[in-house]
Amino acid sequence: MKSIVFAFCFFLLSTVTAQSVTKTFPDDFLGIYKGELNITTERGSQKIPMELHLLKTDSIHKFDYKLVYNNSPRNYTLIVKDKEKGLFEIDENNGIILPTAFNLNVLYSFFEVQGNFLSTRINFSNGNELEFEILFSRLQNKTKTGGISKEIPEVFGYPITVFQKAKLVKN
Repeated sequence: MKSIVFAFCFFLLSTVTAQSVTKTFPDDFLGIYKGELNITTERGSQKIPMELHLLKTDSIHKFDYKLVYNNSPRNYTLIVKDKEKGLFEIDENNGIILPTAFNLNVLYSFFEVQGNFLSTRINFSNGNELEFEILFSRLQNKTKTGGISKEIPEVFGYPITVFQKAKLVKN
């Protein structure tokens, strides 16, 4: 009976300890992740190889952030703005800097470019893999509903026309 109680107490202690371990972004998620990107549009679907590289640099506030699509690299820099608040920037190293936020193991960004609205989401589901997603909507396709009274405001919708999804595994 004592061994059962001991085993149960050990299980509870290890569960509480495991749950209280928090990971710090980006430090605890560094590495090279690889997989396949599924792209779905109105014209059909395709799959291409994809990688995400998140690596240290000489600066404690900057990290190499590289996306590789079909063996074509895009070299960006992840900049720490306020780690405690989860505020970051993705510098495309060409004058374009995107605000980015990290919350509950997910890195988010929303931006508009050339009449298109994009939403990015990278869910670091555990230490060895991530789920990558980009949703794309043309601003010209924006819908408007509501707005018929003070109680019912105007609401704008953005129909999604491109889905990009990947599950990438750390090598």
